Amino acid sequence: MPWSDTFGVVGLGRMARALLLPLLDAGLLERSAVRAAVASEASARRLSDDLGVPVSTDPAPAWAASVVLLAVKPQQIEAVAPAAAVALAEALEATPFGGEPLLISVLAGVTLARLQALFPGWACVRAVPNTPALVRAGLTGLSWGEGVAEARREQVRRLFAQVGEVLELPEPQLDPFLALTSSGPAFLALVAESMADGAVAGGLPRPLAMHLAHRTMAGTAALLQGQELHPGQLKDMVTSPAGTTAAGLRQLERAGLRSALIEAVLAAAERSRQLG
Repeated sequence: MPWSDTFGVVGLGRMARALLLPLLDAGLLERSAVRAAVASEASARRLSDDLGVPVSTDPAPAWAASVVLLAVKPQQIEAVAPAAAVALAEALEATPFGGEPLLISVLAGVTLARLQALFPGWACVRAVPNTPALVRAGLTGLSWGEGVAEARREQVRRLFAQVGEVLELPEPQLDPFLALTSSGPAFLALVAESMADGAVAGGLPRPLAMHLAHRTMAGTAALLQGQELHPGQLKDMVTSPAGTTAAGLRQLERAGLRSALIEAVLAAAERSRQLG
C-alpha cells in the first residue's frame, strides 16, 4: 500500500536517490507525492527528468511535506534549517497521523539532540545507511528521537528495508556503526585495489586482476555469512602449514595491517563524533 504522506527530499545526491527509487519502484510512494529540493537549476531539471518527480531549487515545497528526508552535507545543516521553520505549519497540516511531521536525517555525525534543536516541531530520526544501498545490499542503523510514533517508525523501517538490512541501535553506537559500515566499503575497496596491484606486479593483466579481486572479496563475504564462520575460522581453513597463504599472512602481520584497520575504524568513529 502506498504511503498516504507527501514526501520531501532536501538534497538529492546519490544516497537520497538510492533510497527514493526503490520506494517508487515498489509502489510504496507515488511520484506525485514527492517534493525534492536541490541547489542548482541545472540539477533540478536533470533530476526531474531522470526520476519523474518534481524537483526545485525552492526548498519550501519539500519542507511542507509530512515526511522529509534530509540528505545535504553536514556542513549545510545550519543553512537549510530556517526553511523548515517557515514551512512547519504546512507540514503539520499535511501530517496524516497527527502530531509532528517526520524528519529523517542521513547526515553523518549529526546527533539527534542537534537535529531536535535545529528543527523544533519535527519528530527526528537519525539514519546511517551505507553505499551498498545503491545495489540494494546495504546496512542502515536507525536511532529514534523523542516522540516518534510507532506508525512512523514502521514507515522508516519499510523505507530502508527496500535497500538492505535495518538495525535499530542506541545513538552512541551509531558512530562505530558508521565507521564500520559506511567508511568500511572504502577500506575494503583499498584492500581490493592493493591485492589487484599485487597480482599485476606478479604478471596478471590489470582487468583480470581487478575482476579476480572483486570476485574473491564477494565470494569470501558470501562464505563467511552463508556458513556463519568467524573470520579466524576461514583464515585457518585457507592456511596450510608452510604454504602460500601462511607466507602472505606473515607479511601482512609484519606490515601491521590488522592494527591499521582497527585504527582506521576508530579514527572514522571519532570523526563522526566531531561532525556531531
